[in-house]
Amino acid sequence: MRQTRLGLSENTRAVSAELLQNNLAEALNLRLAIKQAHWTVRGPHFQQLHELFDSFVAPLDAEIDEIAERLATLGGTPDGRAETAAGSNPYPLDATSGTAHLIALADRFAALGNTVRDAIEATDTAGDADTADLLTGTSRFLDQSLWFLEAHLDEN
Repeated sequence: MRQTRLGLSENTRAVSAELLQNNLAEALNLRLAIKQAHWTVRGPHFQQLHELFDSFVAPLDAEIDEIAERLATLGGTPDGRAETAAGSNPYPLDATSGTAHLIALADRFAALGNTVRDAIEATDTAGDADTADLLTGTSRFLDQSLWFLEAHLDEN
């Protein structure tokens, strides 16, 4: 890690940097999944879902940028390369129906939301309240987006 004049210990910065990098990679993977759904959705609700999926991209881009910049601020080097963001849960290429995309994206938003909540607790415990606060905002965005997706899956 690069030296910095931040008033955080090297250990605190290292803990936060590792958690931020993990969340950065997962958020980039989610962004690609959203675009895949946006490009390939078909069916009777095409227009609504096409626009819904795309509406997540700009706010997620803002969260990704904040995560990467906080990582750099702490003295780390953000790694946003495609191979780093690839993840171990590839988006299903055979998903074309609105429901298939809604389920796949809801699962991914929920998983990242849970990972971010774990990172909030860990960075706060490590003594990095600013990173915990940043991730809290990310968590709110992910939770609201999940709500939008799940609302489309509700049959009531």
